[in-house]
Amino acid sequence: MTELEKGPTGRRRGRGARERILGASQQLFREQGINRTGMDQLCAAAEVSKRTAYQHFTSKDELVAEYLRRFDPTVLSGVFDRTDLTPRERLLAAFDIPATTPLCPYIAAAVELHDPQHPASQYARDYKKAVAARLADTAREAGADDPEQLGEQLALLIDGAAARTRVLDADAFPTAAAIAAVLIDNAIPAG
Repeated sequence: MTELEKGPTGRRRGRGARERILGASQQLFREQGINRTGMDQLCAAAEVSKRTAYQHFTSKDELVAEYLRRFDPTVLSGVFDRTDLTPRERLLAAFDIPATTPLCPYIAAAVELHDPQHPASQYARDYKKAVAARLADTAREAGADDPEQLGEQLALLIDGAAARTRVLDADAFPTAAAIAAVLIDNAIPAG
């Protein structure tokens, strides 16, 4: 391989560029936000030219949508797919989020983009609906009288705790978990 075939760090050009771009976008979008991350900065972090970046993604909007699409396709599988917990325990485990966890990328993107028609906004809506649905399914499994309502209530608590933790720089999840326990206990008949 000649020096002309190699990129700035000696890597063969084009190999893994898409994944490097997505990796850099994940890091930069989480650290400083979508709007504050320019394509020049993103390309430098991914070690690709702008031309290469735009060969893989026709626009920054397309890149943002792909970033969100790949973020958590399994909808909290680390919580909902656990077989060692009862359904009630799985509902509460959804609140076991370290305070150091960055703001949910779907919330962050929706706040930054301001465009409900943006593809990333659609991914954010779909993901948030999927979280509420997984919570409702688990509430149904636990025997809740109105699992859809409980799922929506718990989803709202999770999102509120995430935003409050970020804004106040203080862990709001323990309080949200305590509220969730009351909601869960009130929604599931004693038996």
